[in-house]
Amino acid sequence: MKFIPDPIGRFCHRMASPPHFYALTETLMPWLSALFLLFLLPGLYGGLVLAPPDYQQGDSYRIIYIHVPSAWMSLLVYMVMATSGAIGLIWRIKLAEIVAISSAPVGAGFTFIALVTGSLWGKPMWGTWWVWDARLTSELILLFLYLGVIGLYGAIDDKRTASKAVAILALVGVVNIPIIHYSVEWWNTLHQGPTVTKMDKPSIHISMLVPLLLMAVAFKLYYVIAMLQRARLELLQRERNAQWVKAMLEHN
Repeated sequence: MKFIPDPIGRFCHRMASPPHFYALTETLMPWLSALFLLFLLPGLYGGLVLAPPDYQQGDSYRIIYIHVPSAWMSLLVYMVMATSGAIGLIWRIKLAEIVAISSAPVGAGFTFIALVTGSLWGKPMWGTWWVWDARLTSELILLFLYLGVIGLYGAIDDKRTASKAVAILALVGVVNIPIIHYSVEWWNTLHQGPTVTKMDKPSIHISMLVPLLLMAVAFKLYYVIAMLQRARLELLQRERNAQWVKAMLEHN
């Protein structure tokens, strides 16, 4: 009986090929950049210009168009990092390891922005820059986890060994993700509850919600762009002695 390759298996096998990944990402980068601007510009204009002032917070609420997408991305990127690390750890796929470590600095940046903008928002709302409540503290722990992954990877010379170590650390840190997400429901906290990700109707006006969702998509696209750029550099560094890299350099 003749074996017919599974189309999904074929696709995954091609995506795990470093030369194919490098060529594909080079083709996708201009399109991803255009899509990023397509969502970012109307999102900023809608949030900073078109959306009306909040009846309680006035114009100070507009920081949510940076703070909220950054906070969402801090959790999403960590899950991508941990999942990629697990795939690399179990199946020893080099590109999964590269995606994991390339996600860490981007996720750390989103987490830092979420913490800083949260403090800027908290000062007029709560009267203080920082409170040790469950949401803020667990988000700060998330930043330390990102920094731990980055530091651990840089401290080990053998990058395959380093990838295994950071995958284990990332997987251990996954326990912090549901704590961040549900902290406002599990504990008494100053941080407001969910207004968009609710089972019933979101408690934010549509004129404010649409720009927020546009910014959320823009931040996701930025993550993909930034992560792929870092992954391409990491891939070239790891594969610098491979024939396809030498051939590409000679061609260029």
